[in-house]
Amino acid sequence: MRTSRSRASRAPEARDGAAAGPGRAPEVLVLLCSVAAALTTVAQPVVLGRTLDLLLRDGDAAPWLALSAALLLGELLLDSLTALFTGRCNATWTAHVRARALTGLLGAVPDSARPFPPGDVGTRLTLNATDAGGAPAARAALAASLVTPLGALVALALVDPWVAACVCAGLPALALVLRTFARDTGASVAAYQRTQSRIASALLEALEGTATIGAAGTGERERARILAPLAELAAQGRHMWALHGRALARSGVLVPLLTLVATGVAGLRLAAGDLSVGELLAAGRYAQLPAGGGGPAPRVGAFVGGRAPRDRTRELERLPALAHGTRRLPPAGSGELELRGVRVVRDGREVLRADHLRVPGGSTVAVVGRGGAGKSVLAAVAGRLIDPDEGQVLLDGVRLDRLTREALRTEVAFAFERPVLGEGTVADAVASGARRASPDEVARAACAAGADAFVRRLPHGYDTPLPEAPLSGGEHQRLGLARAFAQAGRLLVLDDATSSLDTATEHEVNLALRRSVRPGTRLVIAHRPSVAARADLVIWLEAGGVRALGTHHELWRTPDYRAVFGTVPADGTDLADGTDPAAGVGPVRLPEPRPEAEEARS
Repeated sequence: MRTSRSRASRAPEARDGAAAGPGRAPEVLVLLCSVAAALTTVAQPVVLGRTLDLLLRDGDAAPWLALSAALLLGELLLDSLTALFTGRCNATWTAHVRARALTGLLGAVPDSARPFPPGDVGTRLTLNATDAGGAPAARAALAASLVTPLGALVALALVDPWVAACVCAGLPALALVLRTFARDTGASVAAYQRTQSRIASALLEALEGTATIGAAGTGERERARILAPLAELAAQGRHMWALHGRALARSGVLVPLLTLVATGVAGLRLAAGDLSVGELLAAGRYAQLPAGGGGPAPRVGAFVGGRAPRDRTRELERLPALAHGTRRLPPAGSGELELRGVRVVRDGREVLRADHLRVPGGSTVAVVGRGGAGKSVLAAVAGRLIDPDEGQVLLDGVRLDRLTREALRTEVAFAFERPVLGEGTVADAVASGARRASPDEVARAACAAGADAFVRRLPHGYDTPLPEAPLSGGEHQRLGLARAFAQAGRLLVLDDATSSLDTATEHEVNLALRRSVRPGTRLVIAHRPSVAARADLVIWLEAGGVRALGTHHELWRTPDYRAVFGTVPADGTDLADGTDPAAGVGPVRLPEPRPEAEEARS
């Protein structure tokens, strides 16, 4: 099956819930309140002008005064409601954007998420999601902000067409200022956020390697590396403020100029007797409203500034996920694994090829090879964490890509070198998986993984919260093994899952795999000859291909195979006795040190 086929379709479970979104209700509430507030703003000048004319003529101005007060209070109330609904809209959409991005990330094919460093992912899920979540409310506010200038122009045209014509003559210049501001702001925000992500990624890398940095004494160099992009970030920040400043400065010149011209024309019309004093007041106020180019600028900036973060979070949403089928495994099956014509390509390079590779059901198979030989790729393909670019993988005669997600994950379990235990208690960490393990299953799995003894010494045993459990690297790995054992089905894949265990514990775990864990096929990534020696079969990988399939004792006769474990002298000569140290038949013979090496050490 081609990987592109699985990447073309999003798994249904990744779409459900998060895809629906909060709907348009929060945004509509912001829009309605903003429009209502804008209409009250537009109505106020004509009401005030009418009130002033009545007062000057000794007319009955009481109703108009009451209406003016009502409009003022209504505007204050509507502005308060707008602020309230804007906060709710921002919070709702931010949560939605963050949930979609996180769902896409967690449901993605593992290889597809590797181009995103942890710091970059953290920035996208926090700062970028917050900025993107503010875009819908900003869009509603921007749409409502157009009501004020358009309504003011209509009202001004009704009061005096000549004054309206003066204002209209200057609006194209204001529109050009806003257009330039919107275009430049989008590019500036995107560059700023990319630099933020670089700093966050470098910081997380340093935090993960604090012990190495301290031991090497490279703290100052790491500090300089992390802070190196700060100058670029500062320049980009200054550029964004400069864009805002230019937009406000240009509008700050145009707005008073247009208002001055419109007020002058209105004054001339008053002197000619074509306008009343109240109409002059209304005309002056209406001239300021459509010319207020500084009003839409912040809303334009908020809306445009939310597009680049939204694009960044969408990259996580759209990560390719595995598509699942509708079939289940046959009731009777021992976990026979078969790879037919499998080929995996990364960056134009073939990293795995396996054809007609069959693993008998119920057997323990070690996968050995030098670094980069394709061991982890084979493990990922065998358990369908990824799909091959070509070929098929079958479990008990059924293609893995045709299984339902539930059938796949309840019958195929993984244990990794660095397991993620999640939150909750120790028991929760072991019991979590495609199905919830019972307390008895948790205890048996912990015993099989050699974890029961240290878990019982914790303050609350299996009920100890993980943050309160001081775990060493080996203990952390044993809990990961226990979870895999509790979930073990027809296929259990151990991807370097015993690397932090001491030899005695590793031996106990291997015995438990045969005696205490649910019977099935075991695929073990092996770096030690002792692990390969206890396996029923060994898959020997070299340069991404399967060089040989056989028992450890058969393959041990080959010098290249022994070289995988570092048991062949550097000069390429064979061992004298040909014995297998892993099986305890004979001693390991190390190469004699060369004279030049001894001289260099002295």
